[in-house]
This record gives sequence, C-alpha cells and structure tokens, in this order.
Amino acid sequence: MNYHAVLDMHTHTIASGHAYCTLREMAKAASEKGLKALGITEHAPSMPGSCGRLYFHNLKVIPGELYGIRLFLGSEVNIVDFNGTVDLSDRELSNLDIVIASLHTVCLKPGNREENTRAYVKAMENPYIDVIGHPDDGRYEVDYPAVVEAAARFGKVLELNNHSLEPDCLRRNAKENDTILLELCREKRVPVLMGSDAHFDDRIAEFSEARALLEEVGFPEELVLNRSVDALLEKIRIGKRGK
Repeated sequence: MNYHAVLDMHTHTIASGHAYCTLREMAKAASEKGLKALGITEHAPSMPGSCGRLYFHNLKVIPGELYGIRLFLGSEVNIVDFNGTVDLSDRELSNLDIVIASLHTVCLKPGNREENTRAYVKAMENPYIDVIGHPDDGRYEVDYPAVVEAAARFGKVLELNNHSLEPDCLRRNAKENDTILLELCREKRVPVLMGSDAHFDDRIAEFSEARALLEEVGFPEELVLNRSVDALLEKIRIGKRGK
C-alpha cells in the first residue's frame, strides 16, 4: 500500500502569524507537487498573532482555483473550553470550505482525561466542524475509544498529523496514540485524513511519517481520504464558498 495522496487539507500561510509563505506561494508549490487540491486552514483568532475575524469574512475575494489547484479555504479553529466551544461563530464557520478543530496549549491548557475527552466530543457535535486536528497530542490525555465512537456517531474525520510524528514536534506520545486511534478507526470504519500541518511551502504533502505508520498497522486505504477529492467531499460539509 502506498497511500497515494492528491490533497493536503491542513496548511497555513503568513496570515496565521507563525507561518512563512503567501497563499499564492502555497498553491504554486502544491501544483508543482502534483496535487489536485489544497486546504488553507488558517489559525482562528484565539491563536496569538493569527488573523482576525475579518480575514475569514473576506475569503470570497479569492478564486476557487489557482495554478490548477482547487482551493479549500477554511480554518483550524481552536477549542477554547472543555464544552467544545470554538473561536469562530457558527455563521462564520458555515461559509468555510473546511473546518478543522484542534486543541492548542496556548488557547486551552490541558485538563484531566474526562475534560479533554469532553472537549473533543462536544466539538464534534457542531455540524460545521469537519475534522478533529492532531488528536494524538499526549499532553491532552483522552479516552480514545470515546473520541472515535463520537467521530463515528457524528460523521467526523480524524486527522493523522504528519508533524505530530516528527522528532522535533512538541506533542507527546504521538505514535503510540496514533496507533491506538488507527486501530479504533479501523474497527469503527472512521475515515482519517493525513495532514502535513505545513507552515512553509516545502512541507506541503509531506506525509512520510504518516504513511509509514499507516503501513505499519496495515490501515485500509479506503479509509484514507487523501486518495481523491471525491472521497473527501463525501465526508465533509462544504460551505458557501464551495457551492
């Protein structure tokens, strides 16, 4: 199995405040890498240094395609409390092409196992959230069977974040946690999405660590949504930009 990927839905531009390329540079790099689609998922306003709400309101000015690449313009929103609240309103989320919801320590300090699990599960109750980003961060202890069961119940996608698996990442125990998640996803038939979490254009579609782990556990290719745009579209809600 080679886990062929034609899309990367988790990337950031200079608008996120701690990434280093423009949207055009990211789209051009994605085209040069042979992708068919690219997700630009800027950090939402609670992330220090990121763009404000007006950025997300004005995405309508950006074309749906650049350099032959279909653009999915969305956000990596921050889960800001243990009731799953995120830092863009439902009205704002409804206009986005794709929404990833993640826990970041600068936006919410880790709680106990029950609190962290509730944060993920309650976020998945939001119909405008498509993907749970890097749920493998061991700094947030969670009940993984409960997280995967909720993903199955609410029709959500779980991310296999390549950066989490890299040696320099601050997230803890990612490989161990991803191994558990993948086995549970296989059992519950929950799809996963490889994400590069690229903050520079040369990292787009860098999935080497994620592919190695998928291969190691023998994860079914049909549950990896990077294989086609159509596979992705079957599992996520498209906002007004995508209609």
